[in-house]
Amino acid sequence: MRVYASLLNADDWATQGGRVKTDWTKAPFTAYYRKFNANANKVGINDAGRNRIRWVQSKHVIYNYCNDHKRFTNGIPAECKRSRFL
Repeated sequence: MRVYASLLNADDWATQGGRVKTDWTKAPFTAYYRKFNANANKVGINDAGRNRIRWVQSKHVIYNYCNDHKRFTNGIPAECKRSRFL
């Protein structure tokens, strides 16, 4: 299994409303994952697991496109309508 990521341009949504400035002199930008471990088993998640996920989201998620109603004026994408804890 491989994980790919995209580094996007410095649009308003990607820079926390312009709060985070992009230093284009540092381009090209690269990213990598260290000690990444993905478990693809489809199992149920208990209340403690849901609480851990919510804690991580509240501390580390900067942008969630499912909450970007200005970007998706005709409705959010289909994957945003699914349960986050399947």
